Amino acid sequence: MNIKEYEKGSFLKPLTSVKYLFKKPHTLRYPKETKPVADRFRGLHINDVDKCIGCGNCRDICPCAAITMEKASKIGRPIEIDKKGANPVRPKIDYGRCSFCALCVEMCPTGSLKMSKDLIYTSPDAEAFAWVPLEEQGREPGFIQDNEITPLMLEAEEMEELEPEVRKRSFEEMILGFSEEQARKEAMRCLGCGICMQGCPAHMKIPEYIQAIFDGDNKKSVKYMLEDNVLPGICGRICTHRCQDDCVYQYRGAPIHIMWLKRYATDQLEDYKNVNIEKMPETGKKVAIIGGGPSGLSAAYHLSTMGHSVTIFEQKNRAGGALAAGIPLYRLPIYELDKEIGNIESMGVEIKTNVKVGEDVKFKDLLKEFDAVYIGIGLSYGRSINLKGEEHPDVVQAIDFLRQVKVEGRRDITKHVIVIGGGNVAMDVARTVARLQEINYQSKDTTVETVSLEDWDIMPASQEEIDGALEEGVIFNPAWGPNQVIFNEDGSIKGLEVKKVKYVFDENHRFNPAFYEDQKKIIYGDYIIESVGQMYNFSFIPKELMDKLKFTPRRKVWVDEYGETSIPGVFAGGDIVETSKGDAISAIANGHRAAIGIDRFLHGKSRRG
Repeated sequence: MNIKEYEKGSFLKPLTSVKYLFKKPHTLRYPKETKPVADRFRGLHINDVDKCIGCGNCRDICPCAAITMEKASKIGRPIEIDKKGANPVRPKIDYGRCSFCALCVEMCPTGSLKMSKDLIYTSPDAEAFAWVPLEEQGREPGFIQDNEITPLMLEAEEMEELEPEVRKRSFEEMILGFSEEQARKEAMRCLGCGICMQGCPAHMKIPEYIQAIFDGDNKKSVKYMLEDNVLPGICGRICTHRCQDDCVYQYRGAPIHIMWLKRYATDQLEDYKNVNIEKMPETGKKVAIIGGGPSGLSAAYHLSTMGHSVTIFEQKNRAGGALAAGIPLYRLPIYELDKEIGNIESMGVEIKTNVKVGEDVKFKDLLKEFDAVYIGIGLSYGRSINLKGEEHPDVVQAIDFLRQVKVEGRRDITKHVIVIGGGNVAMDVARTVARLQEINYQSKDTTVETVSLEDWDIMPASQEEIDGALEEGVIFNPAWGPNQVIFNEDGSIKGLEVKKVKYVFDENHRFNPAFYEDQKKIIYGDYIIESVGQMYNFSFIPKELMDKLKFTPRRKVWVDEYGETSIPGVFAGGDIVETSKGDAISAIANGHRAAIGIDRFLHGKSRRG
C-alpha cells in the first residue's frame, strides 16, 4: 500500500466506528451491571453451624493456616449441639490468609461448610477480615463438596465373615479379621480428628493407635490401647463400638472400622509383655478385688502398674465374668480371653478362683487384711419376670444357658425354642440355639423364635446382632409380651401365650408396658429361655455395712467421681454402678477410674482425706 492509498483509507476509517453505536459494550458498567458468577465459584464461606460438629478437619487441612476453632459461645448466636461426639467449637476464617482453595469444604465430613459466590467485602478495620461464617449471612452458595471427586476415602474396607449357612454349623469365630493390607488401608482413612474418643467410655487414644497401625507398628498401637483399656483384643471382638457411631464418616461415607483395627493390632502379638505400661515402685499397699469380670480386671491391672499388690477373688472357676460365661464362642474364643487375663497376671496380679466372698472368705476380713476393697461383681444372676408357669425346669435363665454352653460344653437342645427378650443377650441366646439345632438336627423341623415387648424401632439389640440373627433363621415376634406358659397334658411345655403390646413407655417416658388384652396368640415351643436382664447379689456384705451402703434412685451403688462408695475405703464399678452402660468397655472404663481413686485413697488424697 502506498502513501496515497493509506491516506485515503485513513480518511474513511473513522466512519467504521458508527456500527458500534448500536452494539452492547463488552465491559460491564459495575455496579449497575453484574456478570453471572460460575456455579462453583470459590468466594467467602458459608457454614451451617448447627450441622457442623466442630471436628476441626477444615483447620487441619488448610494450607494457609487461615482457620482456627472458635468457642460456640462467642459466635454471636446460640447453636444446637445435639449430635454425638460434637465439639462446642466452630471454624473462624481469616481472609487475610485464605487462598480460597476450598480444601476445607472438600474435607468437611458433615457438608456444613460451603463457599459462596460472593467475594466482595470491604472494611477499614483489618481485624474485621476474620469471622465465623454463618449460613444466615445470606450469601448464595457456590462451591460445594462432591463425593465423586474428593480427597476423602469414603468407602470402608469390608470385613470378611463366614456365610450364615457355614457359621451355623459350629462355634468357630465368625469374623475372619483384616489382613495387613486391609488394616493399613482402613487406617489410612482416619482423619485424626479425635471425635471418636468422646464416644468411647474409656476415652482411648484412637487416632494414635490407628496411626501406629498405618505405620506398621502394632506394638506401639497396642501400647496406646493398654493405657486406657486392658482388654483390647476382647473389645476388638465384642465391643459396642460407640466410637464408630461417632466417627465423622457417619455423615459422609462409612465410619472407620475402629473395632476391627483394634482386633487386627492385638492379633499380631502373641502377648503384651513387651508393650505393657511400666510399673511404678512397690508401695506395700494391698487391694482386694471382689469379682474377676472386666471391671475388676481393669482395676487390678492399673493398680498393679501403680505399685500396689492386688488380689482378685472370683467365685467361678475362671476369671472373666460375663466374658467367660456369657459371650458365645463364635464371638469371643476362650484363647483370646486366656491371652488377656494371662497378661494381667503377668503384671503380678493374683487371681484366686472358686472363692466365694461371704462364705470362703468374709467381707469384714477383707476390710481388715487389705488397705482398700473394690467390688466388681457385675450382674451375675438372671432376672425373673414372674411369668405364670416359669417354675417349670424347661424354663431357664439366659445367663445360665449361655454358661452351660460355653463353659460346661452343653450341646443338647430341643427342636422348638422360645427366647424372651430383645436385647443383645437375647440375640446371643437365639443364635447359640440356632447353632445347636444345626449341629443336632441340621436345622430340619426346628424353630427358634424371640418375643420382645419392643417393636423393631426401639428394640434394644444392635442392628448388626438383629441382622445376624435373621440371617441365621431366627424368627422375631416384636411388640408381643409374654403372658403365660402353655402346657401339654403330660406336663411338658406346649408354647407361650403372648399379648400384643400397646406401648412400652408411658407419656412420661417411663418403662410401663400396656397390652391389648383382646389380642393374644400362642407361639409354639418346648423350651423357653428368659433374657430380660440381670441382677446383682450383695448377700456377702453384712447387714450393718449394707445399711451404710448408699444407692441411687435406680438402685445402683452410689459412687463418687473416683468410684468410692459411701463406705470409706470401699470402691465399686462395673454394672452395679450408675455410670455403666451394660457393656464391657464401660466396665473397663470405670474400673480404670476406680483404680485412680484407690491410688489417691492409699496416698491419703481421697475426698475424706
